[in-house]
Amino acid sequence: MLLVWGRAPSPVRRAQLDLFSSSLAAAENRLIQGEIMLVVMKAQATEDQVRAVCQKIEKLGYRAHSMPGATRTAIGITGNKGEVEQGTLEEMPGVQEVIQVSKPYKLVSRDLKEENTVITFPGTAAGIDGPKIGGSGLAIVAGPCAIENRDQAFTVAERVYRAGAQFFRGGAYKPRTSPYSFQGLGEEGLRIMAEIRQQFGMKIITEAIDHESLDLVEEYADMIQIGARNMQNFSLLKRAGRSRKPVLLKRGMAATLEEFLMAAEYIMSEGNYNVALCERGVRTFADHTRNTLDLSVVPAVQRLSHLPILVDPSHGTGKRNKVTPLSRAAVAVGADGLMVEVHHKPDEALSDGPQSLFPDQFDQLMEQVRQIAAVVGRTVPAIGVGVPVAVSK
Repeated sequence: MLLVWGRAPSPVRRAQLDLFSSSLAAAENRLIQGEIMLVVMKAQATEDQVRAVCQKIEKLGYRAHSMPGATRTAIGITGNKGEVEQGTLEEMPGVQEVIQVSKPYKLVSRDLKEENTVITFPGTAAGIDGPKIGGSGLAIVAGPCAIENRDQAFTVAERVYRAGAQFFRGGAYKPRTSPYSFQGLGEEGLRIMAEIRQQFGMKIITEAIDHESLDLVEEYADMIQIGARNMQNFSLLKRAGRSRKPVLLKRGMAATLEEFLMAAEYIMSEGNYNVALCERGVRTFADHTRNTLDLSVVPAVQRLSHLPILVDPSHGTGKRNKVTPLSRAAVAVGADGLMVEVHHKPDEALSDGPQSLFPDQFDQLMEQVRQIAAVVGRTVPAIGVGVPVAVSK
């Protein structure tokens, strides 16, 4: 900074200048060290002012993440690139304050966004709103573990649709423990699910297991699932973060809460802010269940993060008789949705038959969940609403 004076400054003025330079350098050092991570705009800040702040952040060598809220816009700062120029963000028009975010995760934190994130999907027909994940409604995701053939997929899809599911799940790519187990139909399975969406209007959620499969899933599906085995596949998380499709991130089998949220941070740091979390059980010493479904993580996530969280009681227990009780508990504890496996012939299923509900059991689950949801202020689509047209097979 170059100052030009007509005469030498007084000792008092010199002390003021030294204090100002010291404060400015300290602010710059905090930016360099990644301590100052959040710019809170005033409620009346204009779009031009928000854009100017984002441009300033980018000019400093960082990345700006604008998150509009109900009453304010917050701008997250990520990255650690280049040298920081002189000047402070606090002095820019429309800025209310610049605060530090001490948590290692920034974009998923409620410090950045106080309101709950609601992921919206396009409507199935003109004038009909699409389903949502988050908000007052309970998102119901149901379908077989794997897409085995067209008849199987359509039979299950019709039943879960009649019961009130808004999302259809099914694996076209299956990461299996054994290389000899059924690995999925690949793109053929994706095409079948696309037909199901066209027939019933349900949105499609399916897993991508690597970069190649993610390219195809992105083309066919409405939401990309990142499975438990890939929760810390950081290259895949970054690729999902560059996608235009929402992402459902499952918790790893031995992941802590912080690791879970940091995985979501990887996705959001690439610019994809439509992320939902999914608790699917963790490994413990228990031998009466496949995994231990950690329902305590639901309120823990909701306290720290604005992202919606679903619960998968099928993978969380691995046993059919535990799926409905744990579904009831998940809704009671405040989950934003359920992800349930359903198969019309689970004894013949090529993947995870023992944890898949029969369609009649899924009907009963939905009836019970609907009653509990009303107690906690949630809504669930009614059984039999929107019966589909005749299915051609």
